[in-house]
Amino acid sequence: MRRTTKQSQPTDPQTQQTQPTAEPQATQPEAPKPDVRDAKILELTNDLQRTRADFENFRKNIEKDRESVKKLSKYATVQKFLPLLDDLERAIATYPELAPLAKNFDKSLNNLGLTRMETQPGTEFNPELHEAVMSEGDGEKETIAETLRTGYLYEGEVLRPAMVKIKLV
Repeated sequence: MRRTTKQSQPTDPQTQQTQPTAEPQATQPEAPKPDVRDAKILELTNDLQRTRADFENFRKNIEKDRESVKKLSKYATVQKFLPLLDDLERAIATYPELAPLAKNFDKSLNNLGLTRMETQPGTEFNPELHEAVMSEGDGEKETIAETLRTGYLYEGEVLRPAMVKIKLV
């Protein structure tokens, strides 16, 4: 029997040759498992839907705020005209020939959403629409005796209550 011995290789690094090793295989990122991928898609879809809903709510709120600001600014503008309306009413009472002007003016006010309150003598007093500054008589039923200042409604809401003298019957 013959015994073969392995020859030792030199330990000198310069003389030592490296044996080629197997080339590393190109590593690809590990693809997520289908369950994880589906869960991530579902999560992102839900986030997108929430974001869209939040944006839609934001848009609606902005539109609502814009409308309320528009209404308030219109309300404030109309309210500043009230002293002019009082002056015009007194001028018409003094000069009856201006009555046709009053009709055109009332028509323009109605187009803006401003209407005069009806406060004819004998009408029942309503504290939501009228402001009583004087009263006469001794009774329990309150009726309007005289209108001292006209009241106005703006788009169905009280802009200024009518100032009236009431009679207790």
